[in-house]
Amino acid sequence: MHLKNYIPILDWLPGYNGRTFRADIIAGITVAIMLVPQGMAYALLAGMPPIYGLYAGLVPPLIYVFLGTSRQLSLGPVALSSLLLLAGISPLATPESATYIELVILAGLLIGLAKVLLSWLRLGFLVNFLSQPVLLGFTSGAAIIIAASQLKDLLGFSIPRSSHLHETLLYAITHIGQTNWIAVAICLGSIVAMISMKKLSRRIPHALVVVLIGSLLSWGLHLPDYGLAIVGQVPEGLPGLNVPEISWERITQLMPTVITVTIISFVECISIAKVLEAKHQDHTVRPNQELFALGIAKVAGAFFQALPVSGSFTRSAINHESGAKTGMASLITVLLIVLTLAFLTPLFYYLPKAVLAAIILMAVRSLFDWRAAVRLYKSHRRDFIMLITTFWTTVTLGVEMGVLIGVLLSLSVIIYRSSSPHVAVLGHLAGTNFYRNINRFAEAKEFSDILILRFDDQLYFANATFFKDTIKRLVNERKGLKLVIIDATSMHELDSSGTQALEEVVQFLKDRQIKLSICGVIGPVRDRLYRFGLMYKIGAEQHFMNVHQAVLAHQTRDQQGQMHWSKRALQTNAEEEED
Repeated sequence: MHLKNYIPILDWLPGYNGRTFRADIIAGITVAIMLVPQGMAYALLAGMPPIYGLYAGLVPPLIYVFLGTSRQLSLGPVALSSLLLLAGISPLATPESATYIELVILAGLLIGLAKVLLSWLRLGFLVNFLSQPVLLGFTSGAAIIIAASQLKDLLGFSIPRSSHLHETLLYAITHIGQTNWIAVAICLGSIVAMISMKKLSRRIPHALVVVLIGSLLSWGLHLPDYGLAIVGQVPEGLPGLNVPEISWERITQLMPTVITVTIISFVECISIAKVLEAKHQDHTVRPNQELFALGIAKVAGAFFQALPVSGSFTRSAINHESGAKTGMASLITVLLIVLTLAFLTPLFYYLPKAVLAAIILMAVRSLFDWRAAVRLYKSHRRDFIMLITTFWTTVTLGVEMGVLIGVLLSLSVIIYRSSSPHVAVLGHLAGTNFYRNINRFAEAKEFSDILILRFDDQLYFANATFFKDTIKRLVNERKGLKLVIIDATSMHELDSSGTQALEEVVQFLKDRQIKLSICGVIGPVRDRLYRFGLMYKIGAEQHFMNVHQAVLAHQTRDQQGQMHWSKRALQTNAEEEED
């Protein structure tokens, strides 16, 4: 057992040097400057007091440094997970209440345990069952909902929480006369300022700059006296050890939210980590170890009152662009958050909530990817329909229903594609030994007495009926057939249902005095044919290395006699070498 596989920090720490540290310290400071305002903003988005967003920047990223396989992933509060928590837990308790806070912390613990369990079961591959169009549709829909949730701070008046977007928009429109124009000016001004600074240089800590300017304006001009909502008192000091209150009733209430956040946050983290892995190419991201690292980070964070965390697209990109080489950058970020909690929280008293709303609105821009939708509309209509369906479901029915529909859509597409795989009728390209799809190559010619098929998938229970029905239909459509050749080069698996279907095809052809040849069978499938006795039912002499050998054997059988597929292969290879 290699300890490095379970504690990846041991892989890079022994070779750590001063040059790497200089790069990491710059990145760590930059990310910390970004994390402070974002952590507070995302805590408010989750219905939690701002301090819990700062707590999330302590223990979870510290644990991830030791156990995570990505060296640039920035762990902390994120908009999407915060929205999912709000959507799932706000029906159970009033946001920012003591009960609500306890439920959110407990949810973080359960999410962490779920990820650890998935890691132990080696189920990291499940992330592949959420298709990219579904994820794009969900995140784009979530971006709209997140933006709508900030209307109360943008417009400066209270808007009742609702799980339906249209109700929030309708209330805002019908009560537009209550708008606090100071809040609107500060929010929009902050957005314009951040966009301008970002265009000048991505290294400018634009979020922190608007936090400082907004706080100074709020304090200096006494803006709270004019109805401007501010953060108010932020507790000082580090969080203490706190054991979440666990009960079976609470667990059952939280389970839908736990499942939803577990899936989405893991997909988020793996997506970011894989992108960063491709850019650096000095480490390998392992999904099961990532599940374990993220799970332990959340479990530990729950005991220190941390808002459940995930990988941040924005902060991870900044971490990378700032030159981070290892997880040491995250350790530096953690130290700066410690200093902030210990000494600087009183500075956030006059921070306008409109500024935090601006930070959230800026962050969700990256979630709404309309260019990807346009690209799919032009290139792949089926995927575009999946994207739009998930998007519309998320916007109209809520984020949890959006996730559920998205997962069901992804699985449905997998099942549909696997149950009705591509089957090609092949024809011969004159003057060559090649055989191609007659629907794609006009010059590919069929033989009058031979039907050649290529089955482009594994043959198993989901498509076994489709396999035999397709062959029967194609055979019945042709007169004078003497031979059916199945090109099995793309058939990488064969189960008992597939074997039964193949056996029925053999009998179907035998009843019509049509021979069956099979070619290109790979080793594992050939082993299954032997075990199920099909190698002999088909006939060992009917197995060939490729389609051309099967055709030649049929055409010359009367003169040369029947030959075993392996002998035919040796002979044909020798002939091709002589040519």
